[in-house]
Order: sequence, then structure tokens, then C-alpha cells
Amino acid sequence: MNTLDTTHPAGPVADRVAANGWTALTDELNEHGHALTTRLLTPDECHGIRALYDETDRFRTTVDMARHRFGSGQYRYFTHELPDFIRELRESLYPRLLPVARDWADKLRQPAPWPEDLEEWLAMCHAAGQAKSAQILLRYGPGDWNALHRDVFGAMVFPLQVVIGLDAPGVDFTGGEFIMTEQRPRAQSRGSSTTLPQGHGLIFTTRDRPVASRRGWSTGPMRHGVSTVRSGRRHTLGLVFHDAA
Repeated sequence: MNTLDTTHPAGPVADRVAANGWTALTDELNEHGHALTTRLLTPDECHGIRALYDETDRFRTTVDMARHRFGSGQYRYFTHELPDFIRELRESLYPRLLPVARDWADKLRQPAPWPEDLEEWLAMCHAAGQAKSAQILLRYGPGDWNALHRDVFGAMVFPLQVVIGLDAPGVDFTGGEFIMTEQRPRAQSRGSSTTLPQGHGLIFTTRDRPVASRRGWSTGPMRHGVSTVRSGRRHTLGLVFHDAA
């Protein structure tokens, strides 16, 4: 596992992403279905992204989670006109995650339709009827939570996504751990929780991961959510590498 980085990153976004220990991150993803990056954003950058939540013209829709029985809290989907910083972060992460996605598809004997270029992949999503931006800015207050779910959005799916913490746990909010559950064959589900540090990204599987078995590889279905926020406000940026129907 990567050691928690308390320094402030500097330089281009692509360099910050590249500076991660991707061999170790890949091992974590293979073992657990999720892995924590080093710090990708400074506190000031986190505050700047968090402040975008109130600029409603940047978003295509707002979702009230309680209304849809998704939990409690609110999130907004960006339009395709992403702020440059968020666009660069997504574009820098995609090629780093692509080898893992292809390896998992090979192990599970599933199609691996993802090209080298993110824009080409998104064009394929649009051609298949998935043309809505799926990039999310989420806001939770006291008592809010997110039910276990998957961010699939259609038949065209990239198997990994990233959530980045924009607030400091224990300072700006308490509670609100990121939760994952894994459905195990012929056994009870297994859960894990991660406290998401400010500016760090958690890479996790969108729907499942390959699990070694006596017969080769089997599918380990996984879901994710957020535990109840006990105090303060918790904001996160969700980066999804496919678009929505």
C-alpha cells in the first residue's frame, strides 16, 4: 500500500498522477478491488473544486438522494464542459488504469473494448447511446449517507473509477467513510471502509474484480457507498471513465 503523502503536490497534473507507485497500486487493486493514491490535489485546489458546487451552470442535473431512495445528500453531474483541471486529471488517470482494465477482462474472459485514447472510448459510448457526462461532485451534510450501488450507466462500462476527497476528515467533517462490499461465492459478503484523505484519490472497481479460484478466475461483484456523516460537510469529486445513457 502507498504510504500516506502529507506533502503538497506541485507541477502538472499528469506528473502528479505519474509519480504514484503504479505497480503497488495495481497490486492493491488486484488484491482488494480498491487502492488509495498519494495526494493528487493541494488543499487550495480541493477548495476550488468544492466551490464549483454552487456554480449551477456547470452541471447538467442535480440529484437528491433521499428522493430517489439512494441514501441522503445531494450530487451534481457536470456538463461535458469540464473545468480544465478536472479534465486533465481524468485524461491522465485513464491510461494508467487501462492496463488493469484489460488484464481483468482477460482473466474473466470478457470483452476489452477500450482503446488507448479516452476521447475515442467516449465517442464509442456516445455512438452506443451513452452521451451524458457522468462526472460527479457530491455534497453530504450531517446525517447524510450513500447506499451501496454501482455506477454502470449502460452497456459500455470501464471497470475502474476514482473518487477524490475535497475536505479534511476529522476537521471539516466526521464519519463519511467510503464503504465497499464484495459478494463472495457461497459465503457471506465482505466489507471494507476507507477514510478518504483530502486531495487523495481512491481507485476502485465500478462493478466487480477477478478473484482467483481453483478453477481459474471468477467474478467478484462489488458495490460501494458512504457511511453516515456525523458532523460537518463532506465533498468528493467522482471521476467515471464512461458516459451515461
